[in-house]
Amino acid sequence: MRFLRRLVTVLTAVMICGVLVVIGLLVTRLNRDTPILPDQITLPQGAQARAFTQGPDWYAIVTDKNEILIFDRLTGSLRQTVKLD
Repeated sequence: MRFLRRLVTVLTAVMICGVLVVIGLLVTRLNRDTPILPDQITLPQGAQARAFTQGPDWYAIVTDKNEILIFDRLTGSLRQTVKLD
């Protein structure tokens, strides 16, 4: 009976430590700095943004006209336009 009581106590302690570790990881991961987004983006006339993604020195906008517009992060100028079929 003592063995069973110790086993339950150890299991409880391990579970409490595990929950604390998971909570700690969630707090540290969710409090990371969010990526820096451009203040404003100028799209071509009549285009509306449908999706946004970014890389280290660029960001891309997918428009409702089936185009991907790739902009330079530093200058904000349009680097490339990719037409989708």
